[in-house]
Amino acid sequence: MSLRVLVAPDKFKGTLTAAQAAGAIVNGWWGARPQDEMEMLPITDGGDGFGEVMAGLLGAMECVTATVDAAGRPVGAKWWWLADSRTAIVESAQVIGLALLPPRKFHPFELDTRGLPAVIRAAVAAGAQTIHLGIGGSATNDGGFGVARELGWRFFDDRDQPIEKWVKLNKLTRWLPPLDPILGVDFIVAVDVTNGLLGLNGCTRIFGPQKGILPAQFPIAEAPLERLALRASEHLGYDVGADPGCGAAGGLGFGLKVFLGARLEPGFELFAEHSRIDEKIAKADVILTGEGMIDRQTLMGKGLGRLAQRCQAAGKRCVAFGGVVEGAAKMHTADRLFHLVHDITPSLTSPAESKQNAALWLERLAHKVANDYDWT
Repeated sequence: MSLRVLVAPDKFKGTLTAAQAAGAIVNGWWGARPQDEMEMLPITDGGDGFGEVMAGLLGAMECVTATVDAAGRPVGAKWWWLADSRTAIVESAQVIGLALLPPRKFHPFELDTRGLPAVIRAAVAAGAQTIHLGIGGSATNDGGFGVARELGWRFFDDRDQPIEKWVKLNKLTRWLPPLDPILGVDFIVAVDVTNGLLGLNGCTRIFGPQKGILPAQFPIAEAPLERLALRASEHLGYDVGADPGCGAAGGLGFGLKVFLGARLEPGFELFAEHSRIDEKIAKADVILTGEGMIDRQTLMGKGLGRLAQRCQAAGKRCVAFGGVVEGAAKMHTADRLFHLVHDITPSLTSPAESKQNAALWLERLAHKVANDYDWT
């Protein structure tokens, strides 16, 4: 019996793009079930790979702008342009992405988002009326301070001296807006998580450790963001930092909302709208997805979790492949969302080998799952 199989993975961060992951899964599955009809649909939730996936869906032209990365080093950042609709697609990971930096060389206290406005200004100069920004995968935890300063916002401490580093924002008393603000552009920010800015589920405590912030440093990292959020609440009349997605990308979601007037939207929903994924799910018998790490963040707005929810609502089987599946997540997410969850490490091979030959091991995992189960 042949099946209609939709292959819709996200990237395997640091090893495979979403498209490469889809190709590996198809190769492995077809090796065991050559009779099945396969369709590839690489997905994105606003993190690394957002630009490439969305540009592929929309037929956007690739552009490159010179700027600096999160550590201030020169980088040529890709972005994408649709002249007919005057729409730009910007992926912040192309500028301030964690994957762009040497491992453990820079601490987040030394990093910021100041390189991103060069790409925004290039899109505006091209005539953009709408800019889609995917902001996941950042190396930063500055609450968008670097973006704001580069756009002309000025920040002052309790001695009325300019603040030039985000870690000094704990002494923030006032700010002034830019003299030449960007006007007439609709900024739509694709966030890959629903976390707020502060607290136990905020950007520092949930995402800080993967960027190099130690638990003992949480209060140091959180204090500047608390002061920034307080000033924003005073200006806007409500606790904007608590809005879903404000904790995305080290608080960049918050900064873009406050300092650019951006709208925050779930990145996967933006992708789903343009890819017509619900129609593809309805036609499929099985949906295969995956990403490098499946953990508790999968349930916090990530693409895999949102895809699985759609499959569950449609009564479809959704199988997840992970490079690594966190122990608790393996049980929790399997029960709540997925038909099956399988990992490469440690089930098939070592972490080092899985990263060095990621496509090979993902292909083998897909082959094994296709072969081991009765899919009729």
